[in-house]
Amino acid sequence: MKSSLLILLLAASLIAQADDTVPAHPQVMLETTEGNILLELDGRRAPLTVTQVLKLIDDGYYDGTVFHRVIPGFMIQGGGYDRDLKPREPAGGIPNESGNGLPNLRGTVAMAREESPHTAVAQFFINVADNKSLNPQSNRWGYTVFGYVIDGMDVVDKIAEMPTAPAGPFAQDVPVSPVIITKAYRP
Repeated sequence: MKSSLLILLLAASLIAQADDTVPAHPQVMLETTEGNILLELDGRRAPLTVTQVLKLIDDGYYDGTVFHRVIPGFMIQGGGYDRDLKPREPAGGIPNESGNGLPNLRGTVAMAREESPHTAVAQFFINVADNKSLNPQSNRWGYTVFGYVIDGMDVVDKIAEMPTAPAGPFAQDVPVSPVIITKAYRP
C-alpha cells in the first residue's frame, strides 16, 4: 500500500513537470514494410508516456523493430524486438497513466507492459477492436492509451490479418513475414 502511494505521488510530480514540456498533440509517422501509419499522441492526458515515446523516437530506437505479436480482432504489438526477434528493450519503466480517461478502443495506441502496472518501457500496441477489458477498473490498473491512428488504419488492419506462427521466444502470434518498422519519426 505504501509503495503504491509513493508511486502515485511520484507520478503526480512527474506529470506536473512533463505538462510544461511535452507537446500537446505531436504526430508520429511509422514507416513499415506494409505501409505507413500516422499517429497523433496525447501529451496532455498521457504526458509521461508521450515523453518517453518521443525520446525513443528521436533516438531512433524504434527503427528496425518489428510487430512481433499480431492477433486478429484484438491488436498488433511492436517496439521491443528486432527482425531476428532479439529483445531491444531499454531499461526503466513508466508510471501507469491508464486512469487518464482514454479507453482502449479501435485505432488507439497503448503501452504494452508486464503484469505489474508500472513496467511499460517501449513496447506499444494498436487496438484493432474495442478492447474495454484493457481499461482500468476499480480494482486494477489498465493499459495506458496515449494516442490514436489518424491515417493508415488500413495498414494496421492488413497487419492484423497476416498469417502468424511460433517464432523465436514466442509460442504463437508472430507474423510469418516480418513486419518491420523501418523508420519512426516526427513528420
